[in-house]
Amino acid sequence: MKKILFIGAEAMPFAATGGLGDVLGSLPAEIAKAGGEDVDVRVMLPLYSAVSQEWRAQMKHECDYQMSLSWRMVYCGVESLVKDGVTYYFIDNEYYFNREALYGHFDDGERFAFFSKAAIDVLSKLDFYPDVIHAHDWQAAMSVVYLDRKYRRIRGYENIKTVFTIHNIEYQGKYDFLILGDVFELKNDSKYIVEYDGCINLMKGAIACANKVTTVSPRYAEEIKGEEHSHGLSQILNDNAFKLCGILNGIDYDYYNPQTDKTISKTYTWRSLKNKAVNKAAFQQEVGLPQRDDVPLISVISRLASHKGLDLITDMIYDLLSTRDVQFVVLGKGDVKYENFFRELEQRFPDKVRAMLIYDRDLSKRVYAASDIFLMPSKSEPCGLSQMIASRYGVIPVTRETGGLYDSIKGYWEKDGKMLGNGFTFANYSAAELADRACAAIDLWNNTEKRNKLIGRIMRTDFSWTASAKKYIEMYESL
Repeated sequence: MKKILFIGAEAMPFAATGGLGDVLGSLPAEIAKAGGEDVDVRVMLPLYSAVSQEWRAQMKHECDYQMSLSWRMVYCGVESLVKDGVTYYFIDNEYYFNREALYGHFDDGERFAFFSKAAIDVLSKLDFYPDVIHAHDWQAAMSVVYLDRKYRRIRGYENIKTVFTIHNIEYQGKYDFLILGDVFELKNDSKYIVEYDGCINLMKGAIACANKVTTVSPRYAEEIKGEEHSHGLSQILNDNAFKLCGILNGIDYDYYNPQTDKTISKTYTWRSLKNKAVNKAAFQQEVGLPQRDDVPLISVISRLASHKGLDLITDMIYDLLSTRDVQFVVLGKGDVKYENFFRELEQRFPDKVRAMLIYDRDLSKRVYAASDIFLMPSKSEPCGLSQMIASRYGVIPVTRETGGLYDSIKGYWEKDGKMLGNGFTFANYSAAELADRACAAIDLWNNTEKRNKLIGRIMRTDFSWTASAKKYIEMYESL
């Protein structure tokens, strides 16, 4: 039996803030399902205060002890529960994890140094030595480094292989060398492992130590070798290109399922698109937009940040709303300048626009179910899940050809009367190109026959974890 241990900072449904949580909440279960009795899949997470009492009541206390972290002796507890064939371990320390937010604290370096070391150290207490450790993003990067620099010569640890996945290369875990020993418990002879561009770089350390480095889409794996997308890590990635690959993320097909979703007004499939129209009418009533089924509802569901392409949207949306008969809704929080822009946009077009500047998972599914066209013009996008979720709910995506957007959405066209592609795409980072493709999507939407045929294609596109899980299993086997 192959034993796989995932180490990461968040996972649905326990505690999550974004795409990483979606991945660690669904990929392990899919691998357990695909591997059957041939795999033993487990996940290591921090026990945040955000983990509800409902989950805590199901946990089993595995052990607790005092663990060293540099000059400190700190409490380390381990709780566990089994869900969907996967064993989840929660590393408990209230000083580090009993906080309102998962990230953004002054001592995040120390918090995740503790978590990363504990994730490796407790394996001997649990008598569980995996064949492969699969660590995710900078918060778990030091687990790969600690295994290599501190535990390799200890019985049980010597043959463990490691995979490190980069979800978002922008966040690398950079710190001053003054805390190399005090916080990260590394001696000067290990300094070169994490040294990069004059500072400690935890992600660089994991890239150097891991047996395999992956990203969340094939296109992104190629893009981050270049300076434009690497955020300074292109040199180390090119030096380690032989162990770099990209595997496209999937989405949880049980959670995102318009056929069974209890949060939407009317369930539907690609064969019953009239029921999707019921969701549109209900949402229009909910937010006070005119209940019209003869105009397309265009949506944006995103963190409101420049790299998500919000500047392209703000550059073209006035003209689109002024010249085309459409409705527009934006859901998300972020930069104040974008929040203010969409507030003012709603005031200027009160019968066409709604700005919902909040983060609400259930509301997002109602927006997907109601929408006709979805805009996602990201400047960079490692994988992107929103375009997959939109497709699952029968929304026509308009995306830029970058990262995972390029790998998942192919431009609509017709050849010999046959419809190809599953959305509308554009290459250059240009508001004019976004506007052109959005108008093309609107024109197609206004043709009922073509609209229903394309939506059927879109909803039948497979964005489940099934194919990706098989690729991960093949990669683990290769190690």
